[in-house]
Amino acid sequence: MAHEHKLAIFRGAWKFKSNVSKIWGVFAFLCIVTAIEVVLGIIKPESLTGTRILAMKALNWIFIILTLVKAYYITWDFMHMRDEWKSLRRSVVWTAVFLICYLILILLIEGDYIFEVYKDGFIKFNF
Repeated sequence: MAHEHKLAIFRGAWKFKSNVSKIWGVFAFLCIVTAIEVVLGIIKPESLTGTRILAMKALNWIFIILTLVKAYYITWDFMHMRDEWKSLRRSVVWTAVFLICYLILILLIEGDYIFEVYKDGFIKFNF
């Protein structure tokens, strides 16, 4: 199993792509995305921290989107979703993406509510 190869098109001809080269490709992609996140987290450009999109800083949206990209790619590659049926891939990946987006929405709504309670000292609405 360690020496399996995957058939791939390379410059118009069918070639076998080794697992080692696939692993290095995944490693490089995840390193690049993580490096972008780290650099943005350290630098925190004023244009991204001062701009608000849907009541949240643009930098936070970039972090959320890059995290979703990494999660999708890890699912795609390490769970071998690229080799599965299209319907199975969609059911697994889109369910996870929907639940993550729903969690982010709930956290933003509740976080804003708690911020307003601490800021104003009273509750705006009761459940």
